[in-house]
Amino acid sequence: MTDAFYLPDPERSDRFLSTEHTRGPWSPDAQHAGPPSALLGHVIERCEPRPGFQIGRVAVEILGPVPLAPVTAVARVVRPGRSVELIEATLSTDRGPVMRANAWRFKRADPELPIPAHSIPTGIRPGPEQGISARFPSDQPVGFHTAIEYRFVTGSFIEPGPALCWIRIKHPIVAGTEPSPLERTLAAADSGNGVSSVLDWSRYLFINTDLTVTMHRQPEGEWVCLDAVTHPQPYGIGLAESALYDEKGPLGRSTQTLFLSAR
Repeated sequence: MTDAFYLPDPERSDRFLSTEHTRGPWSPDAQHAGPPSALLGHVIERCEPRPGFQIGRVAVEILGPVPLAPVTAVARVVRPGRSVELIEATLSTDRGPVMRANAWRFKRADPELPIPAHSIPTGIRPGPEQGISARFPSDQPVGFHTAIEYRFVTGSFIEPGPALCWIRIKHPIVAGTEPSPLERTLAAADSGNGVSSVLDWSRYLFINTDLTVTMHRQPEGEWVCLDAVTHPQPYGIGLAESALYDEKGPLGRSTQTLFLSAR
Protein backbone atom coordinates (compact mmCIF):
# COMPACT_ATOMS: atom_id res chain seq x y z
CA MET A 1 0.00 0.00 0.00
CA THR A 2 1.31 3.45 -0.88
CA ASP A 3 2.02 5.61 2.15
CA ALA A 4 0.05 8.66 1.00
CA PHE A 5 -3.61 9.63 0.93
CA TYR A 6 -3.53 10.48 -2.79
CA LEU A 7 -1.30 9.67 -5.74
CA PRO A 8 -0.83 12.18 -8.55
CA ASP A 9 -2.21 10.96 -11.88
CA PRO A 10 0.79 10.88 -14.24
CA GLU A 11 -1.44 11.80 -17.17
CA ARG A 12 -3.35 14.75 -15.61
CA SER A 13 -2.01 17.31 -13.15
CA ASP A 14 -5.47 18.01 -11.70
CA ARG A 15 -6.37 14.36 -11.09
CA PHE A 16 -5.51 12.29 -8.03
CA LEU A 17 -5.87 8.58 -7.25
CA SER A 18 -7.41 7.95 -3.84
CA THR A 19 -5.70 5.34 -1.68
CA GLU A 20 -7.16 3.21 1.11
CA HIS A 21 -5.87 5.74 3.66
CA THR A 22 -8.73 8.07 2.68
CA ARG A 23 -11.44 5.55 3.58
CA GLY A 24 -13.97 6.65 6.19
CA PRO A 25 -14.77 4.56 9.25
CA TRP A 26 -18.27 3.44 8.23
CA SER A 27 -18.18 2.44 4.56
CA PRO A 28 -15.50 0.62 2.55
CA ASP A 29 -16.37 2.72 -0.51
CA ALA A 30 -16.52 6.29 0.86
CA GLN A 31 -13.83 8.67 2.06
CA HIS A 32 -13.56 10.45 5.39
CA ALA A 33 -13.97 14.20 4.76
CA GLY A 34 -10.57 15.00 6.29
CA PRO A 35 -8.33 13.89 3.38
CA PRO A 36 -10.37 15.51 0.57
CA SER A 37 -10.60 18.73 2.59
CA ALA A 38 -6.81 18.67 2.90
CA LEU A 39 -6.52 17.92 -0.84
CA LEU A 40 -8.57 21.05 -1.55
CA GLY A 41 -6.12 22.93 0.67
CA HIS A 42 -3.29 21.42 -1.37
CA VAL A 43 -4.57 22.84 -4.67
CA ILE A 44 -5.64 26.14 -3.07
CA GLU A 45 -2.09 26.81 -1.89
CA ARG A 46 -0.75 26.06 -5.38
CA CYS A 47 -3.23 28.33 -7.16
CA GLU A 48 -1.30 31.32 -8.50
CA PRO A 49 0.88 31.45 -5.36
CA ARG A 50 2.01 34.88 -4.19
CA PRO A 51 5.02 35.48 -1.95
CA GLY A 52 4.14 37.14 1.33
CA PHE A 53 0.53 35.89 1.31
CA GLN A 54 -1.13 33.40 3.67
CA ILE A 55 -4.43 31.52 3.77
CA GLY A 56 -6.55 32.82 6.64
CA ARG A 57 -9.81 30.93 6.20
CA VAL A 58 -11.11 27.92 4.29
CA ALA A 59 -14.81 27.01 4.13
CA VAL A 60 -15.58 23.56 2.71
CA GLU A 61 -19.06 22.50 1.60
CA ILE A 62 -19.59 18.73 1.48
CA LEU A 63 -22.01 18.11 -1.39
CA GLY A 64 -22.22 14.35 -0.95
CA PRO A 65 -20.22 11.22 -0.15
CA VAL A 66 -16.74 11.19 -1.69
CA PRO A 67 -16.20 7.75 -3.25
CA LEU A 68 -12.95 5.86 -2.92
CA ALA A 69 -12.11 6.62 -6.55
CA PRO A 70 -10.02 9.00 -8.68
CA VAL A 71 -10.87 12.66 -8.01
CA THR A 72 -10.23 15.91 -9.83
CA ALA A 73 -9.21 18.93 -7.73
CA VAL A 74 -8.99 22.39 -9.32
CA ALA A 75 -8.71 25.91 -7.91
CA ARG A 76 -8.97 29.42 -9.34
CA VAL A 77 -8.79 32.99 -8.09
CA VAL A 78 -12.32 34.39 -8.31
CA ARG A 79 -11.71 37.73 -6.59
CA PRO A 80 -8.19 39.12 -7.12
CA GLY A 81 -6.87 41.85 -4.87
CA ARG A 82 -3.71 43.65 -3.85
CA SER A 83 -4.10 42.67 -0.20
CA VAL A 84 -6.91 40.10 0.02
CA GLU A 85 -8.14 37.62 -2.57
CA LEU A 86 -10.70 34.84 -2.78
CA ILE A 87 -9.88 31.39 -4.17
CA GLU A 88 -12.49 28.83 -5.15
CA ALA A 89 -11.72 25.11 -5.34
CA THR A 90 -13.80 22.12 -6.46
CA LEU A 91 -13.35 18.41 -5.91
CA SER A 92 -15.12 16.22 -8.47
CA THR A 93 -15.50 12.61 -9.50
CA ASP A 94 -16.73 11.25 -12.81
CA ARG A 95 -20.27 11.88 -11.53
CA GLY A 96 -19.72 15.58 -10.78
CA PRO A 97 -18.71 17.86 -7.88
CA VAL A 98 -18.63 16.33 -4.38
CA MET A 99 -16.96 19.16 -2.42
CA ARG A 100 -16.43 22.88 -2.88
CA ALA A 101 -14.27 25.31 -0.92
CA ASN A 102 -13.73 29.05 -0.70
CA ALA A 103 -10.51 30.38 0.77
CA TRP A 104 -9.42 33.91 1.67
CA ARG A 105 -5.75 34.65 1.10
CA PHE A 106 -4.25 37.63 2.94
CA LYS A 107 -1.12 39.68 2.42
CA ARG A 108 1.07 39.44 5.51
CA ALA A 109 1.97 42.75 7.16
CA ASP A 110 5.59 43.76 6.54
CA PRO A 111 6.81 45.18 8.83
CA GLU A 112 4.65 43.49 11.43
CA LEU A 113 1.97 45.59 13.08
CA PRO A 114 2.55 46.88 16.64
CA ILE A 115 -0.30 44.85 18.15
CA PRO A 116 -0.47 45.15 21.98
CA ALA A 117 0.77 41.95 23.55
CA HIS A 118 -2.39 41.57 25.67
CA SER A 119 -4.50 41.47 22.49
CA ILE A 120 -2.68 38.49 20.94
CA PRO A 121 -4.23 35.09 21.76
CA THR A 122 -2.08 33.12 24.18
CA GLY A 123 -2.26 29.98 26.26
CA ILE A 124 -1.10 26.44 25.69
CA ARG A 125 -2.68 23.04 26.14
CA PRO A 126 -1.03 19.90 27.58
CA GLY A 127 1.11 18.51 24.76
CA PRO A 128 0.64 15.28 22.78
CA GLU A 129 3.15 13.49 24.98
CA GLN A 130 0.63 13.86 27.82
CA GLY A 131 -2.19 12.31 25.79
CA ILE A 132 -3.37 8.71 25.56
CA SER A 133 -3.24 7.05 22.14
CA ALA A 134 -6.59 5.81 20.86
CA ARG A 135 -7.99 4.19 17.73
CA PHE A 136 -11.29 5.20 16.22
CA PRO A 137 -13.93 2.46 16.70
CA SER A 138 -14.43 1.07 13.20
CA ASP A 139 -14.85 -2.29 11.49
CA GLN A 140 -12.76 -1.07 8.53
CA PRO A 141 -9.23 -2.51 8.87
CA VAL A 142 -7.58 0.30 6.87
CA GLY A 143 -8.66 3.90 6.47
CA PHE A 144 -8.20 7.45 7.62
CA HIS A 145 -8.65 6.29 11.22
CA THR A 146 -5.52 4.09 10.89
CA ALA A 147 -3.50 6.68 8.92
CA ILE A 148 -3.59 9.31 11.65
CA GLU A 149 -2.65 9.25 15.32
CA TYR A 150 -5.07 10.41 18.03
CA ARG A 151 -3.88 11.31 21.52
CA PHE A 152 -6.57 12.28 24.02
CA VAL A 153 -5.66 14.51 26.96
CA THR A 154 -9.30 14.63 28.05
CA GLY A 155 -12.29 12.72 26.70
CA SER A 156 -12.23 9.70 24.39
CA PHE A 157 -14.17 8.07 21.58
CA ILE A 158 -16.20 6.06 24.09
CA GLU A 159 -16.64 8.89 26.63
CA PRO A 160 -19.38 11.30 25.45
CA GLY A 161 -18.72 15.02 25.69
CA PRO A 162 -16.00 17.62 25.12
CA ALA A 163 -12.50 16.44 24.37
CA LEU A 164 -8.94 17.73 24.09
CA CYS A 165 -7.29 15.65 21.39
CA TRP A 166 -4.01 15.93 19.48
CA ILE A 167 -4.00 14.65 15.90
CA ARG A 168 -1.10 13.85 13.57
CA ILE A 169 -1.33 12.55 10.02
CA LYS A 170 1.14 9.74 9.39
CA HIS A 171 1.44 10.20 5.61
CA PRO A 172 1.60 12.95 2.99
CA ILE A 173 -1.71 14.15 1.60
CA VAL A 174 -0.25 13.87 -1.92
CA ALA A 175 2.60 11.41 -2.56
CA GLY A 176 5.93 13.10 -3.15
CA THR A 177 5.03 16.27 -1.23
CA GLU A 178 5.50 17.41 2.35
CA PRO A 179 2.21 18.11 4.15
CA SER A 180 1.79 21.85 4.60
CA PRO A 181 0.52 23.41 7.84
CA LEU A 182 -2.81 24.12 6.11
CA GLU A 183 -3.16 20.52 4.93
CA ARG A 184 -2.40 19.18 8.41
CA THR A 185 -4.95 21.52 9.96
CA LEU A 186 -7.76 20.73 7.52
CA ALA A 187 -7.18 16.98 7.84
CA ALA A 188 -7.34 17.19 11.64
CA ALA A 189 -10.16 19.72 12.03
CA ASP A 190 -12.75 17.50 10.36
CA SER A 191 -12.49 15.14 13.35
CA GLY A 192 -13.97 17.69 15.78
CA ASN A 193 -17.42 16.10 15.76
CA GLY A 194 -15.90 12.65 16.18
CA VAL A 195 -13.65 13.29 19.14
CA SER A 196 -16.33 15.30 21.01
CA SER A 197 -19.39 13.22 20.12
CA VAL A 198 -22.22 13.26 22.65
CA LEU A 199 -24.57 10.74 21.01
CA ASP A 200 -24.32 6.96 20.92
CA TRP A 201 -22.37 5.94 17.79
CA SER A 202 -24.48 2.79 17.39
CA ARG A 203 -27.85 4.60 17.56
CA TYR A 204 -27.32 7.99 15.91
CA LEU A 205 -25.79 9.70 12.90
CA PHE A 206 -24.08 13.09 13.27
CA ILE A 207 -22.76 13.92 9.82
CA ASN A 208 -21.14 17.26 9.08
CA THR A 209 -22.28 19.09 5.96
CA ASP A 210 -19.38 21.54 6.04
CA LEU A 211 -16.08 22.47 7.63
CA THR A 212 -14.89 26.03 8.23
CA VAL A 213 -11.35 26.64 9.48
CA THR A 214 -10.06 30.11 10.40
CA MET A 215 -6.38 30.44 11.29
CA HIS A 216 -4.76 33.59 12.62
CA ARG A 217 -1.34 31.94 12.31
CA GLN A 218 0.24 28.91 10.70
CA PRO A 219 0.70 25.84 12.92
CA GLU A 220 4.19 24.58 13.60
CA GLY A 221 5.14 20.92 13.84
CA GLU A 222 3.24 17.74 13.02
CA TRP A 223 0.57 17.87 15.73
CA VAL A 224 -2.70 19.84 15.70
CA CYS A 225 -4.80 20.02 18.86
CA LEU A 226 -8.60 20.14 18.89
CA ASP A 227 -10.23 21.50 22.04
CA ALA A 228 -13.60 20.31 20.80
CA VAL A 229 -17.23 20.42 21.90
CA THR A 230 -20.46 19.30 20.20
CA HIS A 231 -23.80 21.06 20.71
CA PRO A 232 -26.72 18.80 19.61
CA GLN A 233 -30.33 19.92 19.36
CA PRO A 234 -33.44 17.69 19.57
CA TYR A 235 -34.74 18.91 16.19
CA GLY A 236 -31.80 17.35 14.38
CA ILE A 237 -29.25 20.13 13.81
CA GLY A 238 -26.01 20.34 15.73
CA LEU A 239 -22.77 22.30 15.87
CA ALA A 240 -19.27 21.06 16.56
CA GLU A 241 -16.66 23.69 17.29
CA SER A 242 -12.98 23.34 18.06
CA ALA A 243 -10.37 25.74 19.33
CA LEU A 244 -7.21 24.87 17.39
CA TYR A 245 -3.74 24.74 18.93
CA ASP A 246 -0.21 23.63 18.24
CA GLU A 247 2.41 23.10 20.93
CA LYS A 248 3.17 26.85 21.02
CA GLY A 249 -0.41 28.05 21.52
CA PRO A 250 -3.68 28.92 19.77
CA LEU A 251 -4.05 28.87 15.97
CA GLY A 252 -7.70 29.65 15.36
CA ARG A 253 -11.03 27.84 15.31
CA SER A 254 -13.03 25.37 13.26
CA THR A 255 -16.76 24.69 13.06
CA GLN A 256 -18.94 21.96 11.55
CA THR A 257 -22.71 22.02 11.04
CA LEU A 258 -24.17 18.60 11.85
CA PHE A 259 -27.13 16.63 10.56
CA LEU A 260 -28.43 14.52 13.45
CA SER A 261 -30.60 11.46 12.94
CA ALA A 262 -31.43 8.10 14.44
CA ARG A 263 -29.82 5.25 12.51
